[in-house]
Amino acid sequence: MFKSGFIAIVGRPNVGKSTFFNAVIGDKISIVAAKPQTTRNRITGIKNYPDAQLIFLDTPGMHRARTPLNRALVQAARDTLGDADLIVAMIQAGAAIGPQDRYLIETLTEIRTPVFLAVNKIDRVEKTSLLPLLDQASGLFDFAGIFPISALKGDGLDELLGCLKDALPEGPQLFPDDIATDATERFIASEFIREQILALTEQEIPYASAVTIDAFREDEAKNLIRISATITVEKESQKAIMIGKKGAMLKKIGTRARGAMENLFGAKVFLELFVRVKKDWTASDQMLREFGIVK
Repeated sequence: MFKSGFIAIVGRPNVGKSTFFNAVIGDKISIVAAKPQTTRNRITGIKNYPDAQLIFLDTPGMHRARTPLNRALVQAARDTLGDADLIVAMIQAGAAIGPQDRYLIETLTEIRTPVFLAVNKIDRVEKTSLLPLLDQASGLFDFAGIFPISALKGDGLDELLGCLKDALPEGPQLFPDDIATDATERFIASEFIREQILALTEQEIPYASAVTIDAFREDEAKNLIRISATITVEKESQKAIMIGKKGAMLKKIGTRARGAMENLFGAKVFLELFVRVKKDWTASDQMLREFGIVK
């Protein structure tokens, strides 16, 4: 008997969903940053076993959104819930369940899909402080299982994966067993660039930035990939900061993104970056669709 199915990972911003996703898949596919709303698009990752295929869906953070961009991100996460056979809801280990986690749990009451609760970042707290949190969580929702984990350290992941595998329905293998994601190399390249923007810039700039890949050409004879990409911002002042003095910031973004790409693609990368201004693009439905944030 072979089992397969889709497993949505949901939770508030910065709870560690993408770190968990990468740890489970065994490769860096979803970008990680110490800023909320790092993930903008649903990303698929495949975990293969001899008798099962677990297809994980990393999603944007769930929260009460107010801007058009953030509303689109939350809607993308909500839409994923309807496509999933199982759900991993993630909260952070701490003193109590906060308002954002309660909002997530309220959302989950609207669906009938089995939900497993992952209490992440247990490496940051005393284990004795977990019991009150676990008791509180079990009283708020009828979870299929509750698992204290550390996505960063790998603690508790095998137990959670084993229960997810057992809970999956019988079904065929949906993806070849030699791929970790169905995301294109162009998409991954754009995300690696955006990851460095998140890491290196401050205030509103990371959230007012989007990346598009203009050209992606592989030269197999030279084991070289040539990539041309454009970073879009909302204001001329943001463009100036993104480029930096004598191009220093743009060069730093490109150098670090190129290194991440070379590690994943196993080839040398030549990366060209350009910056353009599209005024108030985060409030434009047309631009949100152009960047693939709204379908």
